[in-house]
Amino acid sequence: MSDFTDKLNADIAPDLAELDSKLNTAPEKIQYEVVSELAAAGFPGLVVLARYLRDRRGDAPTPVEGSIYQTLFAAENGEINDWLAAEFPGGVVAIPSDRGVDYAPLQDSLIRRDYQSADRLTLQKMCELAGPDAVKRKWLYFTEVDRAPITDLQTLDRLWRIYSRGQFGFSVQRQIWLGAGKNWEKLWPKLGWKTDKNWTRYPGGFTWDTSAPRGHLPLTNQLRGVRVMASLLSHPAWS
Repeated sequence: MSDFTDKLNADIAPDLAELDSKLNTAPEKIQYEVVSELAAAGFPGLVVLARYLRDRRGDAPTPVEGSIYQTLFAAENGEINDWLAAEFPGGVVAIPSDRGVDYAPLQDSLIRRDYQSADRLTLQKMCELAGPDAVKRKWLYFTEVDRAPITDLQTLDRLWRIYSRGQFGFSVQRQIWLGAGKNWEKLWPKLGWKTDKNWTRYPGGFTWDTSAPRGHLPLTNQLRGVRVMASLLSHPAWS
């Protein structure tokens, strides 16, 4: 671990200095491109990414930091993974719950970019919030969504936003819904949930990566009509 810390503190290679500068100063869209370029540069580039993550520890995580964590984790480098486990155990997102729900499995799926698994886990965790009856039936009543703790919905939303480059999450869906004048028939196509009069088929019709339309995920049990979705997007968690 001390060897890797020494590498983090060493001077950045001259050929990576410009990328390091862009990572620290460029707009978010450019930062994602820089993350990919540094990952392609091999171990020295990964060290630059790890330094960026280290220097921002303690601040509220951004989607750029989520992308960097995903990239470092996917590199499958033992030295880097040991450092991540020691410095950022579980990920970059804090996962508080007012009901004692464990969101670690969801964070793990999102880190691995397994968005289909993360979607299933999101519904499972929301059912856990609602109680044993919802867990048993595997879906939610809108009244159960109304009673969901603000803390937990914000945790779920934060996980999705941070590990999707800001593409996914309840607050993202709400923003699109408000932009559509709260018109459901305008919302569904924008999310990629409906084309013309046809609902997108689950699971094959959905796009399980960040090339999907903004707000595409999580699905929030959408096939049960609008009441659950309306309760979710109107929840005090977003006010």
